[in-house]
Amino acid sequence: MTNNLKYLDLSSVEVDGSHTRCKNGGDAVGYQGRKAAKTTNALFVSDNQGVMLAMSTPQEGQHHDLFQIQLLFEQICLLLKQAGINLKGLFLNADPGFDSIEFNLVCQKEEIIANVKPNPRNSTWQNVGTENKQAYQAGTHIFDDELYRDRAVIEHANAWLDGFKAVLIRFECSINNWMSLHFISFSIIFLRKIKQKTKV
Repeated sequence: MTNNLKYLDLSSVEVDGSHTRCKNGGDAVGYQGRKAAKTTNALFVSDNQGVMLAMSTPQEGQHHDLFQIQLLFEQICLLLKQAGINLKGLFLNADPGFDSIEFNLVCQKEEIIANVKPNPRNSTWQNVGTENKQAYQAGTHIFDDELYRDRAVIEHANAWLDGFKAVLIRFECSINNWMSLHFISFSIIFLRKIKQKTKV
């Protein structure tokens, strides 16, 4: 992977959560009212051209994107580090669903610059301890609307991922098997990008 990092666009990265409908039950399956179906929810990170880089351990569909966010995002950061991606100073876009002190604190810990669109209905400030509030306020919290527009690439990434029928709807009961199918899909998308860039 390290030799191919030059084919990634790490000028910014994008994070988003995505629910997948489940047909056969199994690990990490729960009812999601908005989808009116049983789903599995996972977090995904892509580069600035829509190449998927990592995903979190999927959770039951009734959970929102901030469920166990520190633990799950730390998993994603570990995967990125193992792939040879330097997180220090990495610029990350996230939608209002990620506007929480917990998420910003884990980004600060990894020295990631989090560009999270503010959520006007956010009440997380009332639900965290004084120590976490002080740590959050001491860090760099910004929002750049112009750079946030890059977040659209995560939608392209999800659309490309939906092209793989094995992950569009979850039939796998084992969460490990389902994650493996995703990583195979990520690899194929990345190889396609490499092929495009190496054409003479």
